[in-house]
Amino acid sequence: MSTIPNFASSGTISVDQVYVRYQSPVRPENYSITLIHGCCLSGKSWETTPDGRMGWDEYFLRQNFTVYVIDQAWRGRSAANPTAVNVVKAGKAAADTLPAFISAGHESAWTIFRFGPEYPKAFPGMQFPLEAQREFWKQMVPDWGYSMKPPVPTVPALSELAQKTGRTVLISHSQSGIYPFQTATINPQGIAAIISLEPGACPAADYDLKALKDIPVLVLFGDFVDKSEAWTNRYKGCEQFIKAARAAGVSAELVSLPDVGIHGNSHMMMQDRNSLQVAGWLVKWLRHNVQGKI
Repeated sequence: MSTIPNFASSGTISVDQVYVRYQSPVRPENYSITLIHGCCLSGKSWETTPDGRMGWDEYFLRQNFTVYVIDQAWRGRSAANPTAVNVVKAGKAAADTLPAFISAGHESAWTIFRFGPEYPKAFPGMQFPLEAQREFWKQMVPDWGYSMKPPVPTVPALSELAQKTGRTVLISHSQSGIYPFQTATINPQGIAAIISLEPGACPAADYDLKALKDIPVLVLFGDFVDKSEAWTNRYKGCEQFIKAARAAGVSAELVSLPDVGIHGNSHMMMQDRNSLQVAGWLVKWLRHNVQGKI
């Protein structure tokens, strides 16, 4: 649909699709990695760091994993649905029906990503490459996710991807942290493990833990969590979830990177200066918890 005279005002368009890019090594492991970005970003989060170092998609590829990188529905390379905007512009709907979307400002993102206590102050020892922050801000994209009714299209798409790949580890971040658990509820088939990096929220107390019966779960947090009330509360919520999951017989754990000797990580741990150290730790976790299990 278009409001520009050079294009047809109506027609059939494809929406709710999820962009997926993948690379596979010559001799891949018997399970793959699927990387799911967070709020206001795209799959670019995993491709390289703002200062030009190797991203996690290439690192996991070099560790012999097939790697899938997605752009969530209505984000980045997975285009949003323009219909609700165009009908308002054409005068066929009221302005208050416009879909909501956000773009994260530098100032608010600074504290959410735990670069520091307030913009532009940084936490001592924080590992994010602030000298390249201009390149990072360029990665931010409009986020239409708040206009979607659950289940958001990304979740069934992840379920379809997991079943097609046969055996993949869903690695989510921040806003998408809950998605692998929602995916498992649809169908646990094809999910080799779940790694949720600093989820915006862990599953609630009424989550159906039977969906995770045969799926190892890791929830991972970085540093400076105790410096943020919001992240402290999210961490506590995840503690409660992991406790309930373990009581139900799920192989689940919550890890704080400083507790395993890795320090200074921001919310964007996949782009921090020690990002490959974190990725290496995850590979060891995978070898121990997933390797060889069918």
